Amino acid sequence: MSILHGKKVLLGITAGIAAYKTASLVRLFIKSGAEVKVIMTPASKDFITPLTLSTLSKNPVYSTFYDKEDENELWNNHVDLGLWADIMLIAPATANTLSKMTNGSCDNLLLATYLSAKCPVYFAPAMDLDMYKHPSTKSSLKSLQAFGNIMIPATSGELASGLVGEGRMAEPEDMVSFIENDMLSKLPLKGKKLLLTAGPTYEAIDPVRFIGNHSSGKMGFAIAATAANLGAEVFLISGPSHQVIQHSLVHRINVTSAEEMYSACHKHFAEVDIAILSAAVADYRPKNIATQKIKKKDTALVIELEPTKDILKSLGEIKKQQLLVGFALETNDEISNAKKKIEKKNLDMIVLNSLRDKGAGFAGDTNKITIIDSDFKEKTFPLKSKKDVAKDIVNQIIDKLSI
Repeated sequence: MSILHGKKVLLGITAGIAAYKTASLVRLFIKSGAEVKVIMTPASKDFITPLTLSTLSKNPVYSTFYDKEDENELWNNHVDLGLWADIMLIAPATANTLSKMTNGSCDNLLLATYLSAKCPVYFAPAMDLDMYKHPSTKSSLKSLQAFGNIMIPATSGELASGLVGEGRMAEPEDMVSFIENDMLSKLPLKGKKLLLTAGPTYEAIDPVRFIGNHSSGKMGFAIAATAANLGAEVFLISGPSHQVIQHSLVHRINVTSAEEMYSACHKHFAEVDIAILSAAVADYRPKNIATQKIKKKDTALVIELEPTKDILKSLGEIKKQQLLVGFALETNDEISNAKKKIEKKNLDMIVLNSLRDKGAGFAGDTNKITIIDSDFKEKTFPLKSKKDVAKDIVNQIIDKLSI
């Protein structure tokens, strides 16, 4: 899944011959999972039609502040457009528009939106060779980058004038790749590897029955998605769960029992920087597993249980540089029990939730947590969706890594 998936992209088009390439650019953004809105300068309509771009983007195309022929038309709010976007790209960025951007000129909707944008702004210069080499253009390019804008460099090739040289707008595929790579390089977990357990474990009684719990895996899967979206490569070791995740940085490893989860964790632990063990692992398993289905009888059935291996403790005993995060689901003496687990299992951090808190625990879509670090510093969060709780957990980990 592209890092652009779910992002809101605002594409600004100016009056250069390279504007014809923006149809392909919109399609590539849509294919990557982004939502796209387009703003055109009035003169850019001579090079590509708004109808083409609105059809491809599935959104209206904006060009003017209001429709002069319709006195009841609402104005197109440049501030709202600037705040809507996660990313703004101006392509092609002509010499004229570059100069106006540099000097704060604001004579069209695109420039007004640019000046209102709070998101990263990328721009792709496109003009003829002599214009590109002119000192005023070079000054504009330097100033815009000094303002914090990000330039997608022009390439060399045959130009509309017939000259061959620098000034050709980057190809749509290269622009999308440039933006993806730039975004990835700035993510706080870029280059980090993360081991994450999620869901329940099932401990077999016979070929049909098992001992399990009500964990759905929602919390763990939300953490996996959040960490991957921030650049981490995630090894998601999941017990039986109906949760689905599709992300190029998430490697899902399916297991069933606590023993299988133990083996998978130890297989990958040495190569990771962070380990988050959110799975609800069975503490006990049947000592003897029947090879055939146990028939129902009128007498009581006694199943002898033995403890499973403590995955979290075993990793705490061998950890080196890894940041190790555990989970604690408690019903009484929550803070005290969580702190004991930090010491006993050599953890850097623990995420505590209590079944006494309404909206917390298994299967639901919300959770309420307290995060305690190895210095016993506590931070309690209000009830939130599990997606938002995942962000809180990952942000605390990022803060810990930054210390």
